[in-house]
Amino acid sequence: MSIAVSGMNEADNTDPTERFLCLHEIVAAAEDALDPNIWNYLRGATETETTAKRNRQALDSVAFRPRVLNDMREVSVGGRLLGKDMTLPVLLAPVGSLESFEPGGGRTAMRAAAGFGNALMLSNVGTIPIEEVAAAADGLLISALYKRGDDGWLDEQVQRAKDAGCFAVSLTVDSAYYSRRERDIAARFVKPWRAGAGADWQAALNWKDVERFKERYDIPLILKGIATAEDAAMAVERGVDVVYVSNHGGRQLDHGRGALDVLPEVVDAVAGRAEIVVDGSIQRGTDLVKAIALGANAVGMGRLFCCGLAAAGEAGVLRMLSLLRDEVKTAVALLGATSLSEVGPRHVRQAAPVTDPGVFSAFPLLYRETSQF
Repeated sequence: MSIAVSGMNEADNTDPTERFLCLHEIVAAAEDALDPNIWNYLRGATETETTAKRNRQALDSVAFRPRVLNDMREVSVGGRLLGKDMTLPVLLAPVGSLESFEPGGGRTAMRAAAGFGNALMLSNVGTIPIEEVAAAADGLLISALYKRGDDGWLDEQVQRAKDAGCFAVSLTVDSAYYSRRERDIAARFVKPWRAGAGADWQAALNWKDVERFKERYDIPLILKGIATAEDAAMAVERGVDVVYVSNHGGRQLDHGRGALDVLPEVVDAVAGRAEIVVDGSIQRGTDLVKAIALGANAVGMGRLFCCGLAAAGEAGVLRMLSLLRDEVKTAVALLGATSLSEVGPRHVRQAAPVTDPGVFSAFPLLYRETSQF
């Protein structure tokens, strides 16, 4: 089911390289382009939105310890996950119904990911089949699944992922129940992409399903939605390949911890037995560097990725990633490291945040009278 998005990508046909000089300009353009209900869905979270704010607060509570007088003429910011090299250690995180942000949805996102040299995690909550997305470009693709059927259903989905050339499958594990997202409820906005049966299968998802997956399939498994050391340990004991630290962007359990606060205990529990991804308000180059410093192999980006899609389609996502790379390279160089892989715990310390946290508070120039971010 397609979703009308008023004014999307029609306001300005200027080359995004010239139009967007800072990341906050992409976010502002996305708000201008999107239907208010879709914009509220993008920026909203659960009930009091405390978890979403804590995601940002956790990032803002980390400060850098830079080293100086190193030769910084060559700085590398590439990353690697599950043996795949990436221009930046960034996954375009799974988001339901990418078509609500840009008509091409996953196809457009796949072209952008391939064009930049990064990976797309494609949610099965959408209208464009994974086969069409994979055919859009030769790039790195991960199938991100909510379980919507029995074992036979999962067998079919994994085979489709393999046939489409995916290098991993992700199971979302923090969504046994759908949360109360009050921005949507108050607006009486019912998301069309949530229609259909199968949610009871997600509620029944358990560790036996993980064990069956590892016994049956020969494709790497990512568990997305890990928020404690205990569950991280249980995951690696069952052979999970990637532990994805996430609280769904604050969109599931209210009053959870910020994802970056969770990351160190997960790193300790995993103890090198699996790779680690983290998301949760990662929107600036410095955010990415902090996550890598604290032990992540890569980060997921959802809201900012969707802003790029809404602002200028494929070119908007490419421009977002390019600006992010500039920010990462600057941060790494000013830390005194010649490679992102050299950044570690010695480069960071806890510090008091200086701004009130919000979904887009990483972009202070967005605050203006006509908009509430």
